Amino acid sequence: MDRNEALALVKREIANANLVKHTLAVEAVMRRCARRFGAPEERWGLAGLLHDIDYSKTANDPDRHSLLGAEMLSGLGLDDELVAAVKSHNDRHGIPRETLMAKALYAADPLTGLIVAAALVHPQKKLSAIDVDFLSNRFREKSFARGARRDAIESCGEMGLALQEFLGLGLEAMQGIAAELGL
Repeated sequence: MDRNEALALVKREIANANLVKHTLAVEAVMRRCARRFGAPEERWGLAGLLHDIDYSKTANDPDRHSLLGAEMLSGLGLDDELVAAVKSHNDRHGIPRETLMAKALYAADPLTGLIVAAALVHPQKKLSAIDVDFLSNRFREKSFARGARRDAIESCGEMGLALQEFLGLGLEAMQGIAAELGL
């Protein structure tokens, strides 16, 4: 599956425009992480783009989220590493994240929410207006963007990345698609 096919699938399966933007943001962060690690950028990007492919069907049943998505992606012939990364990004299942791709997806997913929230509280409401220091300060505010799970973001250490570097990679990636994100 190429990126255009994956994006068409996302747009068919996910009706919520903000969730589509979220998948685009996670795709961008995954691509940036792949470049950082010398990994296949296209495959890592697909994992990010497709990670919530089942959300419209599982929003009211979080115990099925990511399991159904993994089934859907496996049925479409996507490779085992990508399917496993999607399947393990939901903590509810207790599935170990064994590959670098899976670890990156797990950390990138909540990072995008933190970055969006940080941009929206800035007076300019633009990704270009924030930097890593601004983002880091928001990260330390436990009452800020409570849904952006700090423990998952901090798991970037399992990839050998310091938090500041990971915040910078994510911010850079999302700034690169700011127009698509409306930020």
